[in-house]
Amino acid sequence: MNTRLLVPNSAAFDWSTAIPAMPELVLLTIGVVLVALDLFVPTQRRLLPWLTVLGVSVTLLLNLGMSFPLRPDSMLANDGYAAFFSTLCLGCVILTALMREMYAEQVNSHQGEFYYLLIFAAVGMMIMAAAVDLMTIYLGLELMALPIYVLVGMQKQETRTSEAAAKYFLTGVFASALLLFGMSLLYGLTGTSNLTAIGHYIAAHGLLSNSALLVALALMLAGLCFKVAVVPFHMWTPDVYEGAPTVLTAFMSVAPKAAGFAIFGRILFSIFPELYGNWGPVLAFLAILTMAIGNIVALAQTSLKRMLAYSAIAHAGYALLGLVAGTANGMMATMSYLFIYLFMNMGAFGILILLARGQKSRESIDSCKGLAGRNPLLALCMLVFMFSLTGIPPTGGFAGKFYLFQSALAAGYTGTVIIAVLLSAVSAFFYLRIVRLMYMSPADGEVALAQPATAMVVALVISVAGTLLLGVAPGLLFDWAGVALQP
Repeated sequence: MNTRLLVPNSAAFDWSTAIPAMPELVLLTIGVVLVALDLFVPTQRRLLPWLTVLGVSVTLLLNLGMSFPLRPDSMLANDGYAAFFSTLCLGCVILTALMREMYAEQVNSHQGEFYYLLIFAAVGMMIMAAAVDLMTIYLGLELMALPIYVLVGMQKQETRTSEAAAKYFLTGVFASALLLFGMSLLYGLTGTSNLTAIGHYIAAHGLLSNSALLVALALMLAGLCFKVAVVPFHMWTPDVYEGAPTVLTAFMSVAPKAAGFAIFGRILFSIFPELYGNWGPVLAFLAILTMAIGNIVALAQTSLKRMLAYSAIAHAGYALLGLVAGTANGMMATMSYLFIYLFMNMGAFGILILLARGQKSRESIDSCKGLAGRNPLLALCMLVFMFSLTGIPPTGGFAGKFYLFQSALAAGYTGTVIIAVLLSAVSAFFYLRIVRLMYMSPADGEVALAQPATAMVVALVISVAGTLLLGVAPGLLFDWAGVALQP
């Protein structure tokens, strides 16, 4: 027997095809290294957050520095669009890792697996951002979702985390099934899974009026709306966000949402641009519904964590306005807004971690009372984040909403923009209520606050700086988004 036949011929594989996926492969390697360190050197577990930050930072720089022309047979696009969303998701991982260690101290739960599961989820998000094929979209989606299912339920001693994990898993599986069913219809109609090829086939063979194509579009929209928490597919969000560990809630409110919008953009503008007349008005209606439910229900919340959960739903509605426009400027506005949202929302959750100290009873809005007297710097940081979430200049939130409203107006959705502005005014009631409690109410009960850990201080400084700088000079971010959209 010729044993050489059993040995794979390395020359048969073109290693150049793996180069566009190099950032994802590097990050995956970092995750595996962290697994080994956690298993075989458990005494050095305290180094994991810093190694995570270092490894993700290296991947981020590599991701920004690599760009290759898209091969016809490629399933991943190493382009500016992918780099933008990957940078956003990796930035969220860095801030989460910085915040995690102090939260772990509060709940006395130093679980090393948190960091490498976080990295594996980030690999899935990078694949989602770069995917130009239905197969890689689904692969990235599941690679992102599975580690997060585990992360939500990691604190098994907490009843509410187990409940949140079960809800998130069941609704996530249902959303994935809807998305997969829509993808299977697309493949059956066109015979290909490449996004660009599907779009060309639909245009060339006159499938625009095909009822099966419209069903596929509806199913994929429903599945993606589940992933980004758009009403009426938001039912899981408040309970899961409230039940999950606070530091993970911060991560979930930004990174998976950004990855979901990355897929939204790829699919709508690559496959269904000619069906804009069908999906544009539908998304406009869903955006209004999402902003209304998120902002109005947030008014009634007494839990700061749950209020931020409904706030996250409302901001998904704002981000949807850019897609509603159906233009490059609209997509640029959505991308810019999501990047700004990274800093202001992660910062707000960082303050919540410091206020609550890992205790469910201290997640109340009343825990903000007298914060300006207890810690003026933390109160000032929270003021910046609340102003930005409201959309008050000169913060990044104002600039982001301005671009979104401008793009929707240019597309003719005047009524939608007027409603969005009115609902932004509604949001001021619950955001500025936090400011009033911090500066105009005396502290109740215990007034001492834990000293922020160094990593938490770094995360808050980054968040405040990002929120203010992108409010003062938003054009730089918008221009980057424009360059990212260029083919």
